[in-house]
Amino acid sequence: MTDTVFRDRKHAGRILAQRLGGYADRPDVTVLALPRGGVPVGYEVAEALHAPFDVFIVRKLGVPGHEEYAMGAIASGGIRVMNQNVLRLMDIDDAAVEEVTRTEQRELERRERLYREGLPPLEVRGRTIILVDDGLATGSTMLAAIKALNEKQPERIVVAVPTAAADTCDRVRSKADDVVCVSTPEPFRAVGLWYEDFSQTTDEEVRELLARSHHDMAEPH
Repeated sequence: MTDTVFRDRKHAGRILAQRLGGYADRPDVTVLALPRGGVPVGYEVAEALHAPFDVFIVRKLGVPGHEEYAMGAIASGGIRVMNQNVLRLMDIDDAAVEEVTRTEQRELERRERLYREGLPPLEVRGRTIILVDDGLATGSTMLAAIKALNEKQPERIVVAVPTAAADTCDRVRSKADDVVCVSTPEPFRAVGLWYEDFSQTTDEEVRELLARSHHDMAEPH
């Protein structure tokens, strides 16, 4: 499929799950979604694969004064990865890095508290992690997530998205163990163009889907 338009994130997640059937009912698989838009997609994948589900929260560390330009990222579990080339090129000192990190760490912790309600993150070490988002445009957040997740020593990282720019898929493929992109339309332009309904996912929806997933996993099958 090269130019699929999905009805909404739920529909996209169900289509994506069909492409991941080989991971169904495996005891070593965990599905992690990037909030917020990746969560409804990831929830459907986890449900279809009968896999544990959680969020992996990543916050970009923007260059001071040029916040859209990433100098690094922080992620769940106290992980920080920095782009040393950007730090050198932009001559960013340690104090500036620490200030931006503190700001983004507060937002990351706010989301952790809000979404998890005291539950610890799922274990990653030695597991096959399916990392889900609703799409990849530049891929910068996903690349940061892969780098941060690798610090936690998973056995394998599989990036799975409904739609992506073809060149971004290729770039991500060089960093992950496997990449599943259902649709790679040309020209790509933006993730939202490939959804009929791309309304923003709310914090409340994220909390509800996580709670539902935890409840489902606790129920005997």
